[in-house]
Amino acid sequence: MSDRNLTFDFDAGAAEAATPTSTSTSTPTSTEEPWPPAYPVAEVPKPVREEPGVLTVGELGRIVRGALDRSFAVPVFVEGEVVGARFASSGHVYFTLKDEAEDANLDVVLYRTSLTPRAKKAIVDGARVRLRGKPTFWAPRGRLQFVADRAEPAGRGALLEAIERLKEKLTAEGLFAPERKRKLPEDPRIIGVVTSAGGAVIHDICKVAARRGGARILLAPALVQGVGAAASVLRALEALQRVAEVDVIIVGRGGGAFDELLAFSDEALVRAIAACRVPVVSAVGHEVDVTLADFAADRRAATPSQAAEMLVPDRAAKKREALQLRGRLHRAVQGRLARERAELLRCVKELSDPRLLLAVHQQTKDDKDARLAAFAQRLVARRREGLATVRQRLAALHPGTVLAKEGAEVRRLEERMRVLVRTSLTRQASDLSRFGARLDAMSPLKVLGRGYAIATDEAGRAVRSAASLKTGDRVQVRVDQGRFSAAVLDVHEDDE
Repeated sequence: MSDRNLTFDFDAGAAEAATPTSTSTSTPTSTEEPWPPAYPVAEVPKPVREEPGVLTVGELGRIVRGALDRSFAVPVFVEGEVVGARFASSGHVYFTLKDEAEDANLDVVLYRTSLTPRAKKAIVDGARVRLRGKPTFWAPRGRLQFVADRAEPAGRGALLEAIERLKEKLTAEGLFAPERKRKLPEDPRIIGVVTSAGGAVIHDICKVAARRGGARILLAPALVQGVGAAASVLRALEALQRVAEVDVIIVGRGGGAFDELLAFSDEALVRAIAACRVPVVSAVGHEVDVTLADFAADRRAATPSQAAEMLVPDRAAKKREALQLRGRLHRAVQGRLARERAELLRCVKELSDPRLLLAVHQQTKDDKDARLAAFAQRLVARRREGLATVRQRLAALHPGTVLAKEGAEVRRLEERMRVLVRTSLTRQASDLSRFGARLDAMSPLKVLGRGYAIATDEAGRAVRSAASLKTGDRVQVRVDQGRFSAAVLDVHEDDE
């Protein structure tokens, strides 16, 4: 939450009713005056025996003011947190200076003549400032106030710092993410309101709801400022969520000082608003007032009256809109009928006698019927010729015919095969006889029959040369009628 967003505006009555603040002094950064200042000690009047005189209120106020002026002849510095800053139309600025450590407040005024651009920028709700000036007694209001002639920033205030840290924490958790925002109901049945029962907020909401056409308002009264306000608002919010008929909830209060709106930046309340069962509209303070509840709510309204205008549909406006739409629809229908009527008249003028038009179409129909009949006859004739051809082909392919034809062919082939087999066998028998005779003529046995013999060595090899034998070798000798063994007695090699 930026310092600019925490610049609040409120009326004079609210400033006057602000909680008193404490004053705290610190060492000034400027060296214009000696520090600490030498405060003159007020003379203590000697006690008198007689009764004191009766003073008027004005006289007493002047005495108190004079005593303060004498006690603070030199300006002093005071430091604290700004609360409830208000820039008046006269150019003066009024606010309360709050002591964070103690429950003490001090009303401050900074006149236009002393308000520099730097001082104007420094005086923001929640900011910590260092002021130079003198305390005085303002008789018209009967209160002590500090008239400052210089203001300078002294860092952030503790309250603003705490709220800023909480905002950063909840933002990191995603409680303020835009995608979590829910759409408000267009025509809610019951609108729950969490606010003070005796404040102007509930009356403003009811007044706006009645003016816009009426809506059921269910109030959950709660404290909206002071000690226990956050817990009270939280309980009221939980109570409204238990009512099943409630469609949306307004959490609101009127404008106020910065410290009066702190309840709506309570962490537990902010989390409860983000987790609410139904959409929540935050209507806390005026348009310039910003709390953490505004970020957690589904919608933010500048004022409670604007929140009611958001939720309660304007029945009069809807009725006017419906009447306008009805008029536009009526005019559109009338225009469409006029155009269709003109088109019909044009068509009637262009068309001749309907009977003649029908006769022409009937003639065209008769011609097409005749052409269709002739085409059908030709098509049937072609189909009949094709059917006859198919029948002939089917007759030729009849199984009986095919089997008879194939049987004749098989018998012819069988006869031809028998002739070929007999011829082949005769030729092969002749060849066999011829080859047998030739083989028989070339058989070694025939040679043996003429008195020759075949000698083989012990390994069964035929002896072709006498040189392959030596004396004492045994040989087998085959003759035409049997075989016998022999021993080599002598080896003779022919000269050839």
